[in-house]
Amino acid sequence: MFNKRFYYLIKIQYLGYRFHGWQKQPDVKTVHLMIDRTLKFILKNVKFKTLGAGRTDAMVSANEAALELFIYNEPIQDFDVFLEIFNHNLPQDIRALSIKEVEKEFNIIQDSKLKEYHYVFSEGQKNHPFCAPILTTILEPLDVEIMKKGAKLFRGTHNFKTYCYRATDRGEYERTIESSEIIENTIYVANFFPEKSYVFKVVGKGFMRNQIRLMFGCLIKLGRGELSLDYIEQTLSHDSKEVMDYIAPASGLILHSVEFE
Repeated sequence: MFNKRFYYLIKIQYLGYRFHGWQKQPDVKTVHLMIDRTLKFILKNVKFKTLGAGRTDAMVSANEAALELFIYNEPIQDFDVFLEIFNHNLPQDIRALSIKEVEKEFNIIQDSKLKEYHYVFSEGQKNHPFCAPILTTILEPLDVEIMKKGAKLFRGTHNFKTYCYRATDRGEYERTIESSEIIENTIYVANFFPEKSYVFKVVGKGFMRNQIRLMFGCLIKLGRGELSLDYIEQTLSHDSKEVMDYIAPASGLILHSVEFE
């Protein structure tokens, strides 16, 4: 039988705290698994396939992530109805934001895109336990002003091998960071949040395994006075042999947005 395919781009958001990341894995609950289970239920006997724009680690959340849905033979007739049914059946910590049809040539993995990540944190105090899913608490005081200077050093095209988990000598580690800064947090708010918190904002086209968490781990050590701005510059040089040994906790990291160029 001839199978005609229809192609859709779906934007979603999710709280990653109870999931073992995006990618399907045996015997654990992941975001991709729950999305595919829901689609199988609502599409019934319609053949489909999904691909994500990238993988997030366990406990990492997304304010806006993207997936591509391929449907065979039977196109979606009404996007509003589809979103209503999809959201009605998804777990409460996953929500579909939008859906649009895309061309056959669209490739969610290979097409050029910009990703903006946020790492939300506070320092110097113990916070309300409700903060835990999206805000990392650094108990000791940090020099946030020097951390702001350190964050700016990541901007541009550098060798990020130091900030790739289990890097080897065979990988390609040059990456371009379009924007990197620490700002006061006015984006994620709740009445149980601390009076002051911060967001480490990073924008780029592609990131390596644990790259942002390793970058922020370096900034934490900078804020503690354990290393210097000169050290960060050294780690970004083409001949750097440094290995960052501190990965910041996952639950403060949020994929804020994905934009296709």
